[in-house]
Amino acid sequence: VQLQASGGGLVQAGGSLRLSCTGSGGILSNVRMAWFRQAPGKEREFVAVISRTGGATHYKDSVKGRFTISRDNAKNTVYLQMDSLKPEDTAVYYCAGDGPPSTGWPPKRYDYWGQGTLVTVSS
Repeated sequence: VQLQASGGGLVQAGGSLRLSCTGSGGILSNVRMAWFRQAPGKEREFVAVISRTGGATHYKDSVKGRFTISRDNAKNTVYLQMDSLKPEDTAVYYCAGDGPPSTGWPPKRYDYWGQGTLVTVSS
């Protein structure tokens, strides 16, 4: 599975962005998908994950109520809708997918990674 993230950009605090992650080379519906981010000088951190059917989601506490992860398996695409953005959300955002065998919920290992898209939130 190859992943391609897009949708990043520059936005003012309080604004919104929608990131997309499109998969190719496999059936994305078989993969639980997540978003991670890495801010300058910091380690990569988990943001959100969605189950194969979209029926279950899990979020980092600081983005709950502001970010929404969703997926359209017919389009092989996963989304991250980001609202009420804050300067501390500035980071490179990566999409990732887990492969077999399952590591439980939420997944503890991700085998497929996209190249990242930069989100910059100005104050």
